[in-house]
Amino acid sequence: MAILLKSLQLIDSEKIHPAQDYLIKDGEVISVDYRKIDFEIESIDCKGLFGSKGWIDLRCMMGEPGLEYKETIESLGEVLASSGFTKAVIMPNTLPTLQSKNEIRYVKAKSSTLFTELIIQAAATRDSKGEDFTEILDINNEGVFVFGDGVSPLSNPDRLMKILHYLQKFDGVLFDHSYDPLLAMFGQMHEGYVSTRVGMKGIPNISEDIAIQRNIEILRYTGGKLHIQTISSSKSVELIRIAKKEGLNITADVSIYQLIFSDSDLDSFDSNLKVMPPFRSTADRKALVDGLIDGTIDAIVSNHQPQDFDSKHMEFDLASFGMIGLQTFLPAMVKLADELTWPLLIKKITQGPAFVLKLKNSKGMGLTIFDPKEKWVFDQQSNLSLSRNTPWFGKELMGKVKYSFNGSQFKRF
Repeated sequence: MAILLKSLQLIDSEKIHPAQDYLIKDGEVISVDYRKIDFEIESIDCKGLFGSKGWIDLRCMMGEPGLEYKETIESLGEVLASSGFTKAVIMPNTLPTLQSKNEIRYVKAKSSTLFTELIIQAAATRDSKGEDFTEILDINNEGVFVFGDGVSPLSNPDRLMKILHYLQKFDGVLFDHSYDPLLAMFGQMHEGYVSTRVGMKGIPNISEDIAIQRNIEILRYTGGKLHIQTISSSKSVELIRIAKKEGLNITADVSIYQLIFSDSDLDSFDSNLKVMPPFRSTADRKALVDGLIDGTIDAIVSNHQPQDFDSKHMEFDLASFGMIGLQTFLPAMVKLADELTWPLLIKKITQGPAFVLKLKNSKGMGLTIFDPKEKWVFDQQSNLSLSRNTPWFGKELMGKVKYSFNGSQFKRF
């Protein structure tokens, strides 16, 4: 059955289009010619709703296999779909790590019926420890083209250089969360005025800046494609901006909550605000915004990292890093809409990620429809994740996904 969307405002990377009627037929969004409708349709009133191509998340985590108490493939699929995402890159940091044909086949089989397509980022080094290589070419034969160590940085320059060489054999892309773990050792939050005042060991900007500068030089030497994830410092933005102007094949993304919070929000010692990279200064946040506007930063990601209750419900310096970020993604965009505009935000979760992943079939991108003004409470009843590590739990949020299309599949929420 075809679906008629009445009075929908579509958003693309250029503008918010005036409300008009659209038809979903055979998985495609087409303009309506009522004279040619001679088939059964379902009509949906979309007055006041926005729509765009299906959203793509370049960085989210699940627990299965091995850590199912944090997030299963099924629960991740449910929360991704309800949050508007039609495609998502999952990190390899499971137990065992996603690093061989067996794990890849397991995840593909288990996720084959999900509404959201999972794109696997396979580990580039064994157990994501940054030393021994995985069977990269063997894994690529399973259809995997994204490699990286997920939450672990590739801090060994020799390994990063050789992986970039390997990936050029099949036009793969290396994802890296670039920072120097030795410079960040024992750090709990951004190194600055707040960390000094509260007496907490800081993670300096230089831990990220040096790693990104080194990785850019290696990319310049090896060639290949490098995508740097969750950048957080003003210097990082400038380094990537210069590298792009020089023509290097480099892209970058930023966590959406990095655009909402700063280190000054850690006065409460809420362990749900303990993330990696840490929330930086307001000046760094401004640089990230500028980087999104001028195209230096290609995408915004959820950086969804579920953690169990025990790993977060403890002293700040002992708590695990990470925050869930899928169901709160749209409410976060609502908070940023005045500053960044809806066309730019939509570009950073559709066109930008598609460019990073080299996805060319725009017809297969799906459609996400949402109400930017609907209010709802994020609590135990509405939470679809198996984890609840977020500072927004129990609070009223604004912005709700209403409908989503992905190929022949249709969901209403």
